[in-house]
Formats: sequence, C-alpha cells, structure tokens
Amino acid sequence: MGIIEKLRLDDKKALVTGGARGIGYSIALALAEAGADVALVDTDEKTALKSAEEIAAATGRKTLALKADVTQKADVDAMTAHTLAAFGRIDAAFCNAGICMNIPAEDMSLEEWNRVIAINLTGVFLTAQAAGKVMIAQGGGSIITTASMSAHIVNVPQPQCSYNASKAGVIQLTKSLAVEWALKNVRVNSISPGYIGTDLTLHSPALKPLIAQWKACSPLRRLGRPEELQAIAVYLAGDSSAFTTGADFIIDGAFTCV
Repeated sequence: MGIIEKLRLDDKKALVTGGARGIGYSIALALAEAGADVALVDTDEKTALKSAEEIAAATGRKTLALKADVTQKADVDAMTAHTLAAFGRIDAAFCNAGICMNIPAEDMSLEEWNRVIAINLTGVFLTAQAAGKVMIAQGGGSIITTASMSAHIVNVPQPQCSYNASKAGVIQLTKSLAVEWALKNVRVNSISPGYIGTDLTLHSPALKPLIAQWKACSPLRRLGRPEELQAIAVYLAGDSSAFTTGADFIIDGAFTCV
C-alpha cells in the first residue's frame, strides 16, 4: 500500500466541534474528502446544518449537524451519543471549539476569564473524555485538539491572557491524555495554528487593524489559510500516524521562531 492509500480515511467516522465555520469547517471538509463520515458540532445549529449539507454534496460522504455547548457535560454526552447512534463508532474526534477575548488583564472580570477557560480548556477535556470512552471501548481512535501558537508565545499587541493560558493548558492536557491512553490505543495530539485568515479574523472590527502588524512580524509576511491545516489533521486522524501521540504540531509560518 502506497503512502496516499495509507492517508485515506475511507469509512472512518469523525466528530468535529466548532465545525460550522472557519478552521473546524475546513478540517471537517478535509476529513470527508479523505473518505470519512463527519459530524459537525456547533452552537450555531443553522450554520452547522448548511455546512454539513455542503460537505455531503461536495464529497458524497455522510454528514451530521449537531447543536451542543461543549462546556455542558450533558450536551457533550448527547452529541457523542448521537454521533455514535448515526455512525456506529467514532474513529477521530477533533476538539476545536474555542473563543478569544482581548481584554487587559487588569480589566478582565472573573466571568470573562471563566468563559474562555470553560470553552477552550474544559470543553476540550469534556469532548476528549467522551470520545475517549467510546474509543477505549471500541479498541482505539485518534483525538486531535486545537491549541495555538499562543500556548508558546505571548501575542502582541492584543491583550489575551485568558486565551494564552487556556491554550497552554490544552497542550498539557493533550500530553497527559496521550500518556494515560497510550496502551488503550487512543492517540491524542494537538495542532497549534498561528494567525489564520478565517472570516472571523479578517472581518472582525477589533482584529482587522492588527493584521498588518501580524504580517510584518511573520517570516512569511502573511496569514495562514484554513486549508493549510488540513493535511496534518488528516494525517493525525488516520492509521498512518499510529506512532504519533502526545505531540504538538505548530503550523504558524515560523512566527514562533523569531
């Protein structure tokens, strides 16, 4: 079997949180293009349904749109159960849902801090925990988390201490789960994107003024594109990465190197 065939995900079943748009949508599309059936989970059910229909039409794979708040264990358990009922198993889970608040530390309320930590870190734990239980029972699987280059550096000029802390936590959580589940054939890895040009980033009134500065600080002098994260996600979701677990893949155009 050649390398291209090894990278195929034919008939595998995947779940993607934050899958309605942006990085989550791009990864869900890539997984489907590689042959997987995919459940797109988001708080925006209408957009998730539209995205799921687009992916199904483009790839011919079975898709599912689910509404869930990853900070709520009942929602996470329900989305996992619905995916399992529809697909029969979960081979790959992409824990991607996240938010960022750019608020100076001295002005940040406890509620705002807790909101970021709840979605970005606790939500990843709950999703990975639920998917991990399924994978342990079925004999294996792959969990992928979205961390960030912000786990490795402090972004400037935007003040985002809660985001940076949450993403650093995601990496350590990923490593911890990888070690705990290594002998249970459940692999856990993280992807740490740099600045990616999603619709949210490119059209946010708060972020648009910063884009020129980000580009100037990047060795490649540009933002990344969501599709430039697809290959690593497909690799990690499939059997060709069987010896890869507990790793963090920084995809940032060398931003963290300077």
